[in-house]
Amino acid sequence: MNVTLFAVAALANWRLVHALHAEAGPWRSLARLRMAAGPAMACFFCVSLWPALPLALLAGGGWRRALLLWPALSAAAILIERAAFPETFVMFAEDEETSDVLRAN
Repeated sequence: MNVTLFAVAALANWRLVHALHAEAGPWRSLARLRMAAGPAMACFFCVSLWPALPLALLAGGGWRRALLLWPALSAAAILIERAAFPETFVMFAEDEETSDVLRAN
């Protein structure tokens, strides 16, 4: 796999994931899809896996490479989203109590 093909697949994955996760789409079709899917579409990390699978199969050149490419394309979409929209990845506020963590620092 060459770097150009990976970059194109990574950008295509980010574009698809961003559209599914954050855009209304034509005639609000993506917004309705998100409402129907519920919490599954609320997590950018989770959504990034599913468009990455067919892209990995197309760009991978074999199932072994596709298995390695699948999480790499997901990670690339997450990195691009974090770089483009850093404010959307704030997990906890500074003074917010986190009751779901095992150990407080």
